Amino acid sequence: MRRRKKKEEHRTSHERWLISYADFITLLFAFFVVLYASSQVDKRKVGRLAMAIQVAFQELGVFDTSNTHIPLSDMEAIPFSNVQAVENVERTADMERVVQPMKGILAPTSTPTPLKDIQAELEKALAPEIKKHVVDIKPKKEGLVVSLREMGFYESGSSTMRASSVEAVDRLAQVIIPRTENLRIEGHTDNIPIHNAHFPSNWELSTARATELVRMFIVRYRVEPNRLSAAGFAEYHPVDDNGVPEGRARNRRIDIVILNPALQERSPFATPAAAPVAAHPSTGPPASPPATAASTTPARQ
Repeated sequence: MRRRKKKEEHRTSHERWLISYADFITLLFAFFVVLYASSQVDKRKVGRLAMAIQVAFQELGVFDTSNTHIPLSDMEAIPFSNVQAVENVERTADMERVVQPMKGILAPTSTPTPLKDIQAELEKALAPEIKKHVVDIKPKKEGLVVSLREMGFYESGSSTMRASSVEAVDRLAQVIIPRTENLRIEGHTDNIPIHNAHFPSNWELSTARATELVRMFIVRYRVEPNRLSAAGFAEYHPVDDNGVPEGRARNRRIDIVILNPALQERSPFATPAAAPVAAHPSTGPPASPPATAASTTPARQ
């Protein structure tokens, strides 16, 4: 009698999961190693890229400068959050190692801050008025803003400058006249309504003060009219709170904006460059200022 072979029992391995688990752990470890390495490289590259972009725009006067102190060494990663401004910084590395010099039409032909020298001259010339808080000088993206506050230069509700304040404007003009930057004269008021025989509203008052100062620059200081423009903003572009007397006093002002030439060259609304004009005859009638309408353009930042 033939013996029947016993069926071999199929043995199932209960340890196979270790192979999949080991593969998964190995891949996960490799993933985090690559992620860590790439994040360090990206942080350095992004930081240097952000710094390069900001330096380029600051040299053109597009971004405001800052006194934030950060090291400019590329020996370690540069956190993106720390890349804010590199102007006026004590540098610990050669700037050209971080930012390659610009070439072509974007390369500035003047100093990195084209209005920095005129700001220093104006602060020196108007030091007494700045100390009395009737003049304020601030650099902005569009240019240098010289604010003449009403309490130091005008009587309330009048567009005629005080005779005692003309000497300060003389010193201001001595700095501005030899230069070539265009000027925008802006009139501003507070939100207290005005209605008298001369000005039915703050629009007329702010515009009249701006155009009177334009006339003064043309007639008294012989500034080329091509360099000048005027605008009245009434109470709609305050620099302080109109709800308190101190804020309203700051808002009543005349702003002389010395326009940044780097931005103006690229602006489609830039005033044409001043052309040479014949000197005004000493006995001839005064030149008329350019006609100006009340402006409704957005506020300056």
